[in-house]
Amino acid sequence: MGEPEAGSEFGNGAAAAAGPMADTQYILPNDIGVSSLDCREAFRLLSPTERLYAHHLSRAAWYGGLAVLLQTSPEAPYIYALLSRLFRAQDPDQLRQHALAEGLTEEEYQAFLVYAAGVYSNMGNYKSFGDTKFVPNLPKEKLEQVILGSEAAQQHPEEVRGLWQTCGELMYSLEPRLRHLGLGKEGITTYFSGNCTMEDAKLAQDFLDSQNLSAYNTRLFKEVDGEGKPHYEVRLASVLGSEPSLDSEMTSKLKSYEFRGSPFQVTRGDYAPILQKVVEQLEKAKVYAANSHQGQMLAQYIESFTQGSIEAHKRGSRFWIQDKGPIVESYIGFIESYRDPFGSRGEFEGFVAVVNKAMSAKFERLVASAEQLLKELPWPPAFEKDKFLTPDFTSLDVLTFAGSGIPAGINIPNYDDLRQTEGFKNVSLGNVLAVAYATQREKLTFLEEDDKDLYILWKGPSFDVQVGLHELLGHGSGKLFVQDEKGAFNFDQETVINPETGEQIQSWYRSGETWDSKFSTIASSYEECRAESVGLYLCLHPEVLEIFGFEGADAEDVIYVNWLNMVRAGLLALEFYTPEASNWRQAHMQARFVILRVLLEAGEGLVTITPTTGSDGRPDARVRLDRSKIRSVGKPALERFLRRLQVLKSTGDVAGGRALYEGYAAVTDAPPECFLTLRDTVLLRKESRKLIVQPNTRLEDSDVQLLEYEASAAGLIRSFSERFPEDGPELEEILTQLATADARFWKGPSEAPSGQA
Repeated sequence: MGEPEAGSEFGNGAAAAAGPMADTQYILPNDIGVSSLDCREAFRLLSPTERLYAHHLSRAAWYGGLAVLLQTSPEAPYIYALLSRLFRAQDPDQLRQHALAEGLTEEEYQAFLVYAAGVYSNMGNYKSFGDTKFVPNLPKEKLEQVILGSEAAQQHPEEVRGLWQTCGELMYSLEPRLRHLGLGKEGITTYFSGNCTMEDAKLAQDFLDSQNLSAYNTRLFKEVDGEGKPHYEVRLASVLGSEPSLDSEMTSKLKSYEFRGSPFQVTRGDYAPILQKVVEQLEKAKVYAANSHQGQMLAQYIESFTQGSIEAHKRGSRFWIQDKGPIVESYIGFIESYRDPFGSRGEFEGFVAVVNKAMSAKFERLVASAEQLLKELPWPPAFEKDKFLTPDFTSLDVLTFAGSGIPAGINIPNYDDLRQTEGFKNVSLGNVLAVAYATQREKLTFLEEDDKDLYILWKGPSFDVQVGLHELLGHGSGKLFVQDEKGAFNFDQETVINPETGEQIQSWYRSGETWDSKFSTIASSYEECRAESVGLYLCLHPEVLEIFGFEGADAEDVIYVNWLNMVRAGLLALEFYTPEASNWRQAHMQARFVILRVLLEAGEGLVTITPTTGSDGRPDARVRLDRSKIRSVGKPALERFLRRLQVLKSTGDVAGGRALYEGYAAVTDAPPECFLTLRDTVLLRKESRKLIVQPNTRLEDSDVQLLEYEASAAGLIRSFSERFPEDGPELEEILTQLATADARFWKGPSEAPSGQA
């Protein structure tokens, strides 16, 4: 589970000045914040062998990250290929000369660079945080002139024109269904063919459960025959396709099934040529593994990506959990399910990072206190894991994070069966947090003037505390009640009482059911809400603040700013709600809105939101938190809410969980808050998340060099132009061929760009 920065202070540059409000949701502003990840010192401290290990893992991550393009939108692979061709032939400065000569203004060319940087950093043309489409903020005709007159087009006129013809319309289209990721009429997704509905997704999940197959590395394609009967293909991600294999674990699953009257075919080979490159780099990394755990972990990942086996990835994750305190930390695979509209398919990500020893020492002290702190949580001991499996908890400086976005903290693996019995790891990404802290006072929306200085001073330290508690004791706490395939229960049916009803336990998870498969569309957000609530609840504990070095008035300020940041984030969250479809587009932000609702409901003036008029004469709002009532009013309200969340989760009570969560997550214009009206104010003053520039590693003889880039849209583009020096053109061809092979499923780009060479 990945934790983005609360309060969206990756934000910078209000887009309101760019034009009418409706449009600014779908563009990235020219003054968007861009920061570089600093890992020079961490890299310097690595030994030559550790550098080689990190280099090959980074290569594997960057190759695998390209699969995200195919997991996002039908046009994303073509857009990526087009941009890569343009900037390989001319770097941003050279292309600028050509663009200005073609009649573009500086602002229009900058808008194009920002768009290109946005596509690279989100691995597609939809924001990774919020799932909203973004389009180039310059006229289509002008962009076409630049593309067709570019050096790339002179060199390969057929290919460049073909790519533009395939993706140009979709790049700009804002027809309602294309504005957001979603399923069926709600939006676009490439996890499912364009004709799939939520009913198809549910049927497929039931089918997968019946065969004990995980959805994490799958996509679902539906074809309707001449008689109107649907046929489903469940396609697993793997290097191997239909060719015979000695491996029986997966080959026995690759066949036709009949399920509830519908034919299902399980196939594999999704993203095969991309995963082939991932596997080649993992093989090279294995040579430089520091110990047998790392070697066995990589061998299982290789098996997983080769065969399409999530069971092999679980085995690799077991070795990963056992690899305590490595100098170079990494994880790779189909991990987070936030962007699957159904909530069970994983997006590819891979990260490589170096341990920061000073900050890690604080987290180790938190881990040492964890068993005692777990007893402070507001549910009976029977609802807690039988044994707390002491995890690794480290602060890392990220060298590489490939995928659609970079979180601030992570608690993985996401496999429930491993988490309950083998444990997990927590990481806080220190150099990502450092970038996130940089808050300019004038950009701080919705706070009272006298709160702003305090907020800027303590936001960083309070977020360290919140991330630590959220990952370790939030995601790390709580038991699921399970009946296994032999009928045995992992709890005492006679003695365990539901504290909400006073009765024995009436519901639980059956063999093959998981949290994600059972709670599906609300699972991610509900779990983030539980973890965020644990962070707020336990930060009130003096021992926690002492671990992080805060006592007395400082400790009180950390608590206040942590709670204030959460209620402000709950208001900012409204940007990620779509009234037309009555749905939320971002799990963490929905969670923060729910917490805001719980604290508002507590009453007694704990939290107030007041509409105001800003100094610019436009609508504004102020969030106030009464710090004298955090313990007396806020804590009991959070205690009741947290207990209900955990009990419903433990017992697998989907109906009760949905009623509770969707009730708090409902956005209406009912007084006193009038949230739909407030949403307009939030959109008016919204900030765009920063783009983050990452370095490259390059192998020169047997020496690994770190290549760094400037913090600008052009710098971000250069980092990608230099990311695949040996095989850039080949990768673009692979991506467009894979996209073209499935294009009919979205009735989008239907012809292959001509002469893809």
